[in-house]
Amino acid sequence: MPILLHLDSSADLATSRSRSITAAFADAWQDLGADHTVVHRDLHRDALPHLSDASLHFPARLRPAGATPAKEQEDLQDSLIAELTGADVVLIGVPLYNYSLPSTLKAWVDYIHVPAVTAPFDDPATQQPMAGRTAVLVSTRGATYDAGSPTEFNDHAIPALQLILGNALGMNVETIVATRTLTERFGGPAEEVAKQHAELAAALEAAAAAAKRLG
Repeated sequence: MPILLHLDSSADLATSRSRSITAAFADAWQDLGADHTVVHRDLHRDALPHLSDASLHFPARLRPAGATPAKEQEDLQDSLIAELTGADVVLIGVPLYNYSLPSTLKAWVDYIHVPAVTAPFDDPATQQPMAGRTAVLVSTRGATYDAGSPTEFNDHAIPALQLILGNALGMNVETIVATRTLTERFGGPAEEVAKQHAELAAALEAAAAAAKRLG
């Protein structure tokens, strides 16, 4: 039973581009058969509490002496990690907020990135349960970040997730990108609006194709 973990983080519940693209992926995944399951977690509607204790960044055996994190947060962390490790593919909507991740998505990252549990520490061979699985990052950005432009390197969301999911967790990271999402709203030039629509259409097609390929 192939399982897709689908995470949304956009605060825009009506016109979000990242939500529309992740939905296209999830719909195509479910269309592959009744055995294809989607576990959906909406990190905006059901926001996770931020870690209340720094010791939760580590498993119990690596925590400082006397560390007593709240049991409810330990239980939540365990459930989030189980949800992650139970997935064959992870799909994440990553709108660019102030050049970085939405805080709701960053909170999820803080729960699931745990050395010696999901990332290597003292036994790399057994501490990357997600190694080799695929994470699909749907990156939507209000402005332009074209190669060679002055803003090319102003996206600090995808690089951070590549470090966590790719380097630390050992996942294969793929990206689907749509930029210029605010161009039409703020009266941008017609050619830029056309590029916005073309990028969105291409991203929707890419999402459906990726779901079929990965499922």
